[in-house]
This record gives sequence, structure tokens and C-alpha cells, in this order.
Amino acid sequence: MGKRMFRSPVVRAGLAAAVVVAMLALYWFQPWKLFTDTYVDEAIPRVGTTSAAPIAAPTTPGSATPAPTTSAATPTANEILTTGEFVTHEHRTTGSAEIHRLADGRHQLVIRDLNTSNGPDLRVWLTDQPVVRGTAGWRVFDDGKWVELAKLKGNKGNQVYELPPSVEPGDFRSVSIWCKRFAVSFGAADLTRT
Repeated sequence: MGKRMFRSPVVRAGLAAAVVVAMLALYWFQPWKLFTDTYVDEAIPRVGTTSAAPIAAPTTPGSATPAPTTSAATPTANEILTTGEFVTHEHRTTGSAEIHRLADGRHQLVIRDLNTSNGPDLRVWLTDQPVVRGTAGWRVFDDGKWVELAKLKGNKGNQVYELPPSVEPGDFRSVSIWCKRFAVSFGAADLTRT
């Protein structure tokens, strides 16, 4: 009777459908990521490190050497603009976030000592939304202005993300480890001025 049952077109179609559903569920949820970690340990820019001295303009014999000039908008050393500690949302998350302005004028998001769960389709977002603790804060970050910096490099460790030149750091007040697939924050940090 068992062999006859598997010969039935209805049973075969049902089994094929069950296999397809199981494969899609595995792809969508990626449950193995809950048991694997990706460690990252990138070099973090040092604060107070000065950039190379500007090149002096050429001079003619007998003239004084002009003093090097720097733009008022460009700092002479790396500095931290904002900092914040991660709070837990969908998954337990700890660590800190900082926005650095480098001596050359670029901006970077530095995430220190991150410890969160691995998951499908995790991204790093800067947002204009405040961080709300608890389940009320899980889904607020796509409600306002946000910019995706990159896919999360790893769920543990130190990592650095370049801000595009078009992004003004002062327009954003938080950073979220955002699961794009399920539109939920794993954890987020309010960024406050130092």
C-alpha cells in the first residue's frame, strides 16, 4: 500500500510542494546563522592623529616661504563627532557606535565591540529616528530619513564604514543594525555629540 500511495500524482505533487516550501523557508529564514558568528577586527582610526602637512607653494629666490594653509572646514586631526551605546531590539545587541571626522575631511562610522546575533540580510543604517527601547523601537527606523551604509561585515567585533560624501552626519541621530528581509532592528544606538 505504501508504494501505491507514492505513485499517486496527488501525493507526489504534495511532496514536491512540501520540498519547495521547505527550501524557501530555509533560504528566507537562514536558521543556521543563529549558530554561526562572523568576527571582524578592523583598524579603528586614532583620534587626534594629524594629517600630513600641506605642501608649501613654490617660492622665488629672495622671497619668504608662504605659511601652509588649511581649510577652516577641514580638521587638522581625526575627531569623534558623536557616540552612542547599542540597545537590544529583536536580538540581544551590545557595543558602541561613533561617527569620526578624519583629518582629510571624510566621515566614518566606527562600531566597537559589536556583539549581536547573525541573521539574514543585515545592514548598517544611519537614521533620523530616535532609539526607542523594547519592542516599540523594533520597526521605527524606516519611518523617516535613513541611509544604508553597507551590509553588516560581521556580527561580532570592530568595524568601520565609510560615509558617502553626500551624507551630512548631523542629519542623523541613530545607527541601526537593520534586518532588511524582515524590516526589523536587531539593535540600535542613539548618537549624541561628544
